[in-house]
Amino acid sequence: MKILALEPYYGGSHKAFIDGLSKASRHNWTLLTLPAHKWKWRMRHSAITFAAQAAALPPETRDFDLLLCSDMLNLAEFIGLSAVEIARLPKVVYFHENQLTYPVRFESERDCHFAMTNLTSALAADAVWFNSQFHADSFLGALPKLLKSMPDHQPLEVTEKIRAKSSVHSPAISDFSARQKREPGPLRILWAARWEHDKNPEDFFEALEILKAKDIPFRVSVVGQSFQNTPEVFDRARCNFTEHIDLWGYQQNRDDYVQALCRADVIVSTANHEFFGIGVLEGIAAGAYPLVPERLCYPEILGLGKTEGAEQFFYDGSVSNLAAKLSRLASRVDKDALWPATITPGILTDHLKWDNLATLHDEALEQLGPRASQHQR
Repeated sequence: MKILALEPYYGGSHKAFIDGLSKASRHNWTLLTLPAHKWKWRMRHSAITFAAQAAALPPETRDFDLLLCSDMLNLAEFIGLSAVEIARLPKVVYFHENQLTYPVRFESERDCHFAMTNLTSALAADAVWFNSQFHADSFLGALPKLLKSMPDHQPLEVTEKIRAKSSVHSPAISDFSARQKREPGPLRILWAARWEHDKNPEDFFEALEILKAKDIPFRVSVVGQSFQNTPEVFDRARCNFTEHIDLWGYQQNRDDYVQALCRADVIVSTANHEFFGIGVLEGIAAGAYPLVPERLCYPEILGLGKTEGAEQFFYDGSVSNLAAKLSRLASRVDKDALWPATITPGILTDHLKWDNLATLHDEALEQLGPRASQHQR
């Protein structure tokens, strides 16, 4: 199959997914992308930009069989602006995130325009893919509330229309080389999430304050991506933990990021908003012990209740419990015995490697193939 992929926000997990799939796939891919900058403007203009770019492709290259885009595209607008041979292709929209359930301080702050863009894109697609079951359930569960907020003409039936064509297709993670023998030293704690409020950095640094107050030795690396409006807690933390810091700031070079993962003893999440947790999973694949709250996508992706021993990787969501679990890990790290004998990083992550997932994704795309010929007739 020849697939046209549109990614308005070509960075982070969006870039990792489309690059990984297009390289591992047996199909032929043409990628149109825009830099990961100013996401609101990307959602507003990318349909116009991509319609023009698709029209500018050489005619002999435009015989596509399928279109795949991410949730950052207003797919309905793109269809209306595109030439008929593009507009009538079978369409898959991949939801990395959504604007219905993003946490806001007050519900009145939510911009329903972007939520409606997600809704119309899902309606315009032939298939709606989510990166986790938690995400699918969250999105479909929030739709009725959005629709009922409309003053009239509430299309409540669309939730079931979208549900009927929805499925879960998780991203894959990269392979990592075997971890080298651990260098001596105190527990090395890693934060690899975005520097934004929805990742709840306040709880992370508060837990570290507890360790510091108890004179529990540790090192910390904070390597997630930061943006113009970084929460103030990061500046305070940098001052508070100066003597404990190994790395501070986004690692522009992938090799440097991988090295940070491979040196970490434990990777921590305190997120209040997470649909897949690729940073945590990459940390695990690199050998870091995960410590995550028992909420959001984490029970699903770490197999809580299905994988024997997985319960040890969770804390109850409180700062005190996170600090207590970090303290216990710190007491064991010099024995190099964080991981139990019954469970390994591979048990948690091998099924999420591209070698295993690419074939499944390809087969799911091929199921839309017959529609392509029907559309063209």
